[in-house]
Amino acid sequence: MSLLPAMQKGPAAVQRLGVFGGAFDPPHVAHVALVEAAIAQLQLDRVQVLPTGQAWHKPRQLSDAADRLAMTRLAFAHVPQVVVDDREILRTGPSYTVDTLHELRVEYPQAQLYLLLGDDQRRALPAWHQIGEIARIAIICAADRDMAVRAWNEEPVTPSPSPPFPDILQARICTLDMPLMPHSATDIRVLAATQQALTGLVSPRC
Repeated sequence: MSLLPAMQKGPAAVQRLGVFGGAFDPPHVAHVALVEAAIAQLQLDRVQVLPTGQAWHKPRQLSDAADRLAMTRLAFAHVPQVVVDDREILRTGPSYTVDTLHELRVEYPQAQLYLLLGDDQRRALPAWHQIGEIARIAIICAADRDMAVRAWNEEPVTPSPSPPFPDILQARICTLDMPLMPHSATDIRVLAATQQALTGLVSPRC
């Protein structure tokens, strides 16, 4: 069954396509704010939001994929440009961003792809699988709000400088303006596990 609502634009009409992946364990208000900022600042026609399937790079076991998918759909339900895409969950074996970008390039041949991510992910980019190919296919747009994010019980810290990037990455990275939003999925899981209130941290739909 198609994930696209009947009235949404077809592939030929999508000229600027955002791609936002993550564990979404759980999705929280900073995830939604990042996507909304990208839509406004990059004038995106559509954003594919993709919950991670087999997270080869994460040391812990993720919550059930069906639960993360359902929560992500609820969290982004009010953003008309968003399509929550389950392809990475359905994919067998390790799921790589470069594979998803190749698929979307075929599906939306007229669109410029914009890979959306947080600043913590930007600092890790040199270690990503086939990062050169990712930079060739998509413009990488990272939110700067993660530079100021800290755990709830910590004092503000000065972030460490990012390592130098290869020229191909430097030329393909742009920055999204984001306000300080000290939310992390790790902190939210701790609060949930101790039955503390999550008001203002996750969508009330979740």
